[in-house]
Amino acid sequence: MTHILANRRGMLRATAGLAAAASLLGNLSPALAAEIGKVTGRSEKALKAAFSNIGLQVSWCAQGKQAAEHWGKLFNVDVTWFDGELSDAKQRAAIEDMANQKWDFVAIQPFNIDTLAAPVEKMIKAGMPVIDMDTLIAPIDQIDVHSVLAPDNEFMGAAVTEVLMDQIGGEGNVVMTQGALGHTGAQGRARGFWSVVKKYPKVEVVDTTSADWDVNKVAQIWETLLTKFPKIDAAYFHNDDMALAAYDVMKSRGRTNIKIGGCDAMPPALQAVMDGRMVATVRNPSCLIHGGAVVAGVTSVVSGEKTGTGPGMIPKQIVMDGPVVNKANAPGLLWMEEHFLI
Repeated sequence: MTHILANRRGMLRATAGLAAAASLLGNLSPALAAEIGKVTGRSEKALKAAFSNIGLQVSWCAQGKQAAEHWGKLFNVDVTWFDGELSDAKQRAAIEDMANQKWDFVAIQPFNIDTLAAPVEKMIKAGMPVIDMDTLIAPIDQIDVHSVLAPDNEFMGAAVTEVLMDQIGGEGNVVMTQGALGHTGAQGRARGFWSVVKKYPKVEVVDTTSADWDVNKVAQIWETLLTKFPKIDAAYFHNDDMALAAYDVMKSRGRTNIKIGGCDAMPPALQAVMDGRMVATVRNPSCLIHGGAVVAGVTSVVSGEKTGTGPGMIPKQIVMDGPVVNKANAPGLLWMEEHFLI
């Protein structure tokens, strides 16, 4: 992953430059817009793209849809959405429908690994570039996706857990509420959590139940946990939606002394860090991942960019990370999210 990390800053600078230039196009004459479009990589003809993520009831996914549509307008791409609805079966049906149509490119975040491989292979064999977002459609050596745009999930899990350990002095009862167990992002966040916790022998992990990203399941799990354990010192959640849903249960039970941390750094979580309800979150850059998928798809069509490591090629994996959130950087992150920049 070292060479991927080395490419990250350059890609971020290039992508930001593309966005700034492309945002001018709507105010220019058609001729001048076409000339600037050649520089930014904007397609002269309207392209058709299909996107799917795990479920629009997840705030990270809903923000990603907005970002993809925003970047699509900048780069002359008509984005059609296929909602995964937090269900393997429903997302599989949606992707099979997607595979029966013709697209210039496709971008997918799967609910679980290995559930969508067959319809995705069908699209790849038909010549459609497929961009994998956030979590693996299949092991990277087993499917010929155009590129995988994802954060370092182990880093995210470890970074937030380190903050939690500092907050509780490295001892006490700790919970990890997981996302979908077949989601490779959740798997990475769990590995990051355990990599930190194992350094603290006075920490006891009392529960690691999966809530499948579902806030209703989280509420049920935490009602049970608060009854079962009179003392819980800290809790790590695989995303912010689950963290804040659990906080509501904690508040109703008078247990807001529990230190909580999440992942994604969505706007409500940024506010929660600023006002002290959460001690940590870390940005999983939904806007950059979904917007980057638009850029990757457009360049594959407009300039024929292929997968590889040489000049004018896109790496098979690109790490897209965001920072750990604190009270100082939260306002800036909020502004960047409002403009679909991170």
